[in-house]
Amino acid sequence: MERATTCCFTGHRPDKLPWGEHEDDPRCVKAKQKMAQALELAYEAGFRHFMCGMAKGGDLYFAQAVLELRKRRPDVTLEGVRPYEKQADSWSAADRQRYWAILDQCDYETLIQHHYDRFCMMRRNRYMVDRSACIIALYNGEPKGGTAQTLAYALRKKLETHILNPEEE
Repeated sequence: MERATTCCFTGHRPDKLPWGEHEDDPRCVKAKQKMAQALELAYEAGFRHFMCGMAKGGDLYFAQAVLELRKRRPDVTLEGVRPYEKQADSWSAADRQRYWAILDQCDYETLIQHHYDRFCMMRRNRYMVDRSACIIALYNGEPKGGTAQTLAYALRKKLETHILNPEEE
């Protein structure tokens, strides 16, 4: 994939989102709509390959939005970037089912490393940023955590950046 036409995503897990696991909450519905709009704009700007870190929450929302975009835009591709093999093993059965269903629809799958260590998520995030020209973030402005670190790295790398705040209407 060409970096110039690749867009990656970073975003919060459910515990940092105001609606938690409740995806029927109007705020979550609105955030997903913003994500779909941001993807459409990215597509219009020439981005065709999208990368997702496959974490619960924002990542999986993003992946599903890319899959919806691909139904209308068949030249769109999705890459599921897994930080380690057992990423979803401790998740609920429903969350694991969703994870594998999305991964099965990805055009590409990248495994960063086989086993977990405390840096595997950072390596996954840097892999995506280093291969992208654009990043879309579902980010609440909290200065700590993986989403903040990934955004900071993307800014240092001068990626086109689109921040969607889950707290705003």
